[in-house]
Amino acid sequence: MAEPEFREFSAKGVRIDRSLRSLTRAGQVKIRDGRLELLTSYGAEIDSAPVDSVEARRPWFGGRDRARATATVNGTRYVLALGEDGSTDPQEELRRFLDAVRAAREAGPH
Repeated sequence: MAEPEFREFSAKGVRIDRSLRSLTRAGQVKIRDGRLELLTSYGAEIDSAPVDSVEARRPWFGGRDRARATATVNGTRYVLALGEDGSTDPQEELRRFLDAVRAAREAGPH
């Protein structure tokens, strides 16, 4: 049986908040080998989990001019502000992130 294909995603300069607390202003979000990793700007792990156990969506709050996503990892809800470093189009970065999570979840556990 062939291994499921996982879509990879990587973004830098991501603000990562938990509740009302900012964990990093220039963090990293990576999806590789079926895992989502939230990292500080120095590469230290904030949290990680298999993507099939992660919930990610565009939050109902925040306007369309901001590229925000909520991700629940290991039962903890994080707010991710993608594309805030100006290097990429924020809405495109958000779409790529949500597509990568969706594709990895659809591929199922590995």
